[in-house]
Amino acid sequence: MTASRKNKVPLVSDDEFTAMCAAGQDVPFCWKNTLYLEWFSESNGRVVIETCDFELELSERVWEMDEDAEEAQKLANMHAMRDFMNALVRRIEPAGDRRIDSGEEEDEFQWEERLKESDRLADAYQEVLEKYLDDPDAERKEAFAMGWDGLLEALAEESEAPESAETPWQLNDGEDEDWEVDEAQFRQHPLQSKAHEVVLRGIDLTRAGGEHPAAAALNGALMQVAGKLAGALNGDYERETGYVLAMLKRCLGWQNDALSACSELIGVADDGDHSRALEALRDSIFEIREEIVNLRKVLKGN
Repeated sequence: MTASRKNKVPLVSDDEFTAMCAAGQDVPFCWKNTLYLEWFSESNGRVVIETCDFELELSERVWEMDEDAEEAQKLANMHAMRDFMNALVRRIEPAGDRRIDSGEEEDEFQWEERLKESDRLADAYQEVLEKYLDDPDAERKEAFAMGWDGLLEALAEESEAPESAETPWQLNDGEDEDWEVDEAQFRQHPLQSKAHEVVLRGIDLTRAGGEHPAAAALNGALMQVAGKLAGALNGDYERETGYVLAMLKRCLGWQNDALSACSELIGVADDGDHSRALEALRDSIFEIREEIVNLRKVLKGN
């Protein structure tokens, strides 16, 4: 519990706040101290209440933590955060040794489970970052909460090691002469190239059309597609088919989100040329979606 956090507080009502956000308008705000309450339970997990609208009544002081008790409570809080994050991530038990020995590849559905785990890990880390954002010991606490014991050990060794004038990654004289770039690993797949071009068009069109909530949704979805296609298709090294299928399936979802957002922008466009340009963009999104569907069929052998 703390009352020393400061947050942005809107200066308008909830209805006005919602309407202004939907219209893409700037919401007036001020900074206020907020009361922050956090606890953990087996039934509800992590619970956070944060508000600036509170009435505080102080009773006579009954007890006070000594320094040891306070440190013990801080440690208990960190363990509670670590347990909650571990439950949130729900890491998949690795079947790596068996799979490597047999040379067996994971299928699309197994890869999808791994990608879901990656999503949960990213969400958990985002929550940890927000919690320890202003903490002077943020790096160590983040590593502890996420269960990254290897990083904790590295941080401990780093703090104990004598300072060195030379950075560990610094090249010695002449080392860069043998540096070669493997152009094959950066080779762009035609489908990813199209997706990248559509991202740039989307950014240009939404910038020209002014602020609208659907614009952020459109660009975010298109960027996800282009980025994931780059990871799944670019370069000449071979990926597992199951991984590529799982990534392509995810891209279809983002394509659907992009199509929905693009249609919404077309509906509110007040300029004929801008509307037609958005319609052309929507056609391109449809084309990429169709190519993704066809590529999935090829990989599945259909």
